[in-house]
Amino acid sequence: AGAGFFTDAYDIFAINLCANMIGLVYGANGKLTRSQELGLKIATPIGNLFGQAVFGWLADKWGRKRMYGIELVISDVGIGGDYPLSAVITSEFAATRFRGRMMIAVFAMQGFGNITASIVALIVTAAFKDPVLDHPDYRAVDYMWRIVIGFGMVPGLFAIYSRMTIPESPRYTMDVERNLDQAESDADFVKYGTYLQRFPELPAGIVVMRTLTHRTILIGKFDIIEDRAVRRVEMPKASRRDFIAYFSKWPNLAPLVGCAYSWFALDFAFYGLGLNPSIIFHAIGFGDSKAEDMNQRAFDNMYNTAVGNIILSIAGLIPGYWFAFAFIDSWGRKPIQFMGFGALTAIFIVMGFGYNKITSVNQGSFAFLYALANFFQNFGPNSTTFVLPGELFPTRYRGTAHGLSAASGKLGAVLAQVLLLFAKDIGGLNKSVDHILEVLALFMLTGVASTYLIPETKGRSLESLSGEVEDQDNFGVFDQPPPKSFREQFLSLFKRRQRIPSSSDGWDGLGSTGR
Repeated sequence: AGAGFFTDAYDIFAINLCANMIGLVYGANGKLTRSQELGLKIATPIGNLFGQAVFGWLADKWGRKRMYGIELVISDVGIGGDYPLSAVITSEFAATRFRGRMMIAVFAMQGFGNITASIVALIVTAAFKDPVLDHPDYRAVDYMWRIVIGFGMVPGLFAIYSRMTIPESPRYTMDVERNLDQAESDADFVKYGTYLQRFPELPAGIVVMRTLTHRTILIGKFDIIEDRAVRRVEMPKASRRDFIAYFSKWPNLAPLVGCAYSWFALDFAFYGLGLNPSIIFHAIGFGDSKAEDMNQRAFDNMYNTAVGNIILSIAGLIPGYWFAFAFIDSWGRKPIQFMGFGALTAIFIVMGFGYNKITSVNQGSFAFLYALANFFQNFGPNSTTFVLPGELFPTRYRGTAHGLSAASGKLGAVLAQVLLLFAKDIGGLNKSVDHILEVLALFMLTGVASTYLIPETKGRSLESLSGEVEDQDNFGVFDQPPPKSFREQFLSLFKRRQRIPSSSDGWDGLGSTGR
């Protein structure tokens, strides 16, 4: 999941770095027109939008494993599909007590994908310095942007292979396919890295597996479950009628509205500025080359854009992800989202209403505020909007709900590109940036309001959050305590078992369910 998100972020943010290169090669007078630049920057978010909605639905209809890996092959649409698939798979495999950290660890790879795209662009730019300066037709630049974009294939290949080897989510197998035996086997694979074998000639409940060295070892003693044939759990089946019935109830719809709008408001700012860092670079007097030679000026602009993105990533983006990782399972999701939206509202108000004075007196302060905004985006709603939709909804609609929430975010990203490219130059070049920042502050404030619609998920099992069981037990792969009911008895197969020292009869690791 992490490798896929690294690839996704690389591809999304590499296009911003390559926009100037493509303009030099194909644009009139070495620059893309406003419409061309807009089309280039919204193509990826629009593809993401459809991918998130479609693959989220397909993950619920056909299964997580069947779709996982395919989405990475299908460019922009597939990148979007990675959001619901990675979030849902991670949440369904993770234990309750560290589910938030597991999901943030996956999502944090977005920051590393971002900075890697900048590093690759910087290396390629430096390597092609002499050809760029020597050829006024920018032939070398045509190779440069293709290399930067093409490099994103490398981590994608590793991600595709790893995704083809994971089992289906046991929760999906149990709750949607309703095959308890297969879910049991999938849970075994997650815990032990292999499928367990159960032999009738052994005492009831004893299971064995083969290690990599082909030694047969006894690994545990399970409670006896009668009727080993495929068993079905009595739960609502996914259908259009059930979907409408479920989300027609306000307690079920409110979290979806809250997640979707919070993501919309966040991405309006996150991608609005993230895909247009030249606005910030111009404000702080960084990036625009003063060289008289056109080739030198082109090289300087490409080089400075890459360096500037690296600085911004190190200063705010990446630290924000890991602060979220550290605190999400102790503070909770809602406090972090409230704090993030609130801090962003204040920061954008200062940046917007004080824009002219700050940029004219102390440009370093403006750069600090922007880095601080990046920090609170990631130690705030950019992280929590990814986590919450993967926890709040029942298994049969978890992918769909996450996909719709994520697609709402990309809709905000598309609208932000339109606003920035056409509104920032009203009255002159970048003359309306202050008003745009004020608009972003308003969107952040509405994000505070939408967060009230979302319940807290910290410390609660996925089943309790979706109303499928009483909120008394945790059902992650390594959760405790032992179960009592039949459903809980099956779910105990996800729980960690203690090992005992090797015995003299050659069987290693005999343990019990802890009863």
